[in-house]
Amino acid sequence: MIRFEEKPQPKLLILYASYGEGHLQVARAIKSAWEEHGNYRTVMVDLMAESHPWINEFAKRFYLKSYTHMPSLYGWVYDFTRLMKHDSLFGGLLHSFGTEKIRRILAVEQPDIVVHTFPSFALPKLKKRKSVHPPSYAVITDFDLHRRWVHPSVDRYYVATEDLRLELSSLGIPERAIQVSGIPLKRGFCATVASSELYDRYKLNPNQPIVLIMAGAQGVLPDVSQICSSLLQNAEVQVALVCGHNLFMKNIIEQQFQAHEGASRLQVYGFIESIHELMAISNCLITKPGGVTLSEAIAAELPIFIYKPVPGQEKQNALYLKSKGAAVVAYEVNELTEQILKLVHDPLRLTNSRQSTKQLQASQTAADSIVLDILSNLRIMEKAITL
Repeated sequence: MIRFEEKPQPKLLILYASYGEGHLQVARAIKSAWEEHGNYRTVMVDLMAESHPWINEFAKRFYLKSYTHMPSLYGWVYDFTRLMKHDSLFGGLLHSFGTEKIRRILAVEQPDIVVHTFPSFALPKLKKRKSVHPPSYAVITDFDLHRRWVHPSVDRYYVATEDLRLELSSLGIPERAIQVSGIPLKRGFCATVASSELYDRYKLNPNQPIVLIMAGAQGVLPDVSQICSSLLQNAEVQVALVCGHNLFMKNIIEQQFQAHEGASRLQVYGFIESIHELMAISNCLITKPGGVTLSEAIAAELPIFIYKPVPGQEKQNALYLKSKGAAVVAYEVNELTEQILKLVHDPLRLTNSRQSTKQLQASQTAADSIVLDILSNLRIMEKAITL
């Protein structure tokens, strides 16, 4: 491991956003890897929430409401801005939020490195105003590239796939400034294997296929009750439903299925921190296609089924994985159930699906790769300054 013992440890500033769980999870994964390499000076800042709390709360509500009630509106906004440049009128406005806040943070914290897990680049705007500044790194948290991530003052990009690297390169980003790292995940996905202890912990039968349904951190996956009912009609299938923070959904599903003939084969959970454990014992996953969740499934070599992806980055994620043979996209409950039953009852199809998913693994230790690369670049810069 690389350690800095003779002089103060380098300080890491991580800027993230709280729109969904993904950006925060990636930030935490990088912080954890940073500490495991002997560095404990880390500052994490939700820049939009701290600099513009009212605008941040409105944006979060718009995201959740548009996802469930107006997906076409969110998709239109995403597509409309997908090709915008950093110096366009709207792009410049988006990157200006938090400028004064980040200026004060830099003055107080004096970080050596800044990592962005959300494309809000107020810091690069400040680079024009001062000659000395910490290097800026961007960790792209989806399989699709929105041009909001592209900014000429970002020193290095970490991306999920070779295709993203090529796309950034085609936009003029130097190849030396792009690394295919994968999307950083929390510890557990590399080492977790199915065990009798895990089956007991989650009250599931190791002798029957398990379909894991992840409704998202806020429990917004549509038609969950119908999906569970359809799957449970097959007497050999178990369903593990994770409702996230949506306790209303959890209570409703539990009440609806109390008298269902397949109730004993349905387990309903709230938010689960150790989701890698459930993934390790499941045969396939139904999910909304957030970049982090998809990366978790890829790391677990878990066949992926995506149901009704909403327009925007999640639909683009879904289409990308589908094009690689790593995911099935369905828009009807019957279609979804039919595809799942074909998979879980066909060992050859299940093996082939796992292999397709495995081929998308950039790195099972993405956070480590990023941290080691940052530390290596920091040492190179220090050496250059010394010389």
